[in-house]
Amino acid sequence: MLKHPAIFGVILLFQSVCGFFFVSDILLSVLGVPLAPIPWAYREIMEIGAAIGLLLGVVLGALLLRASIRRTRAAEQALRAASGAFMDLVQERFDEWGLTPAEKDVALFALKGMSISEIADLRDTSQGTVKAQTNAIYRKAGVTGRPQLLSVFVDDLMAEAIVPAA
Repeated sequence: MLKHPAIFGVILLFQSVCGFFFVSDILLSVLGVPLAPIPWAYREIMEIGAAIGLLLGVVLGALLLRASIRRTRAAEQALRAASGAFMDLVQERFDEWGLTPAEKDVALFALKGMSISEIADLRDTSQGTVKAQTNAIYRKAGVTGRPQLLSVFVDDLMAEAIVPAA
């Protein structure tokens, strides 16, 4: 629908003229400005044209709304697919590194940006346990901290995005 922007411009211009016709007619009547009478046939043609212009606006608005809804749905599906791909990648790396189920939980919480104390509260364990688990995760992943852990996944996602384009 957006393939012909000139059509939208013409419809918008036509609608503007129609709107000006209706508003000026009402405004001049309210203010009592005398005008030379327009023959009824011309007035009827102008009113029909204005009504058609307004209807074109409704149809155009509906078409643009439908196109916008379709684009939004497509973007949401792409986001869900990317989210699923990210979780698949996370699980694949966790398995590759040989993380225990507890370490996987802690690693996911760490990737989400939670602090040691927040993770300990969520898992109902001590902060010392969580620190030991995060150190084991970093060692198994071959990184020195949370930023590097996150960068492993960002690098993997960027590599996957580059490969199909090449």
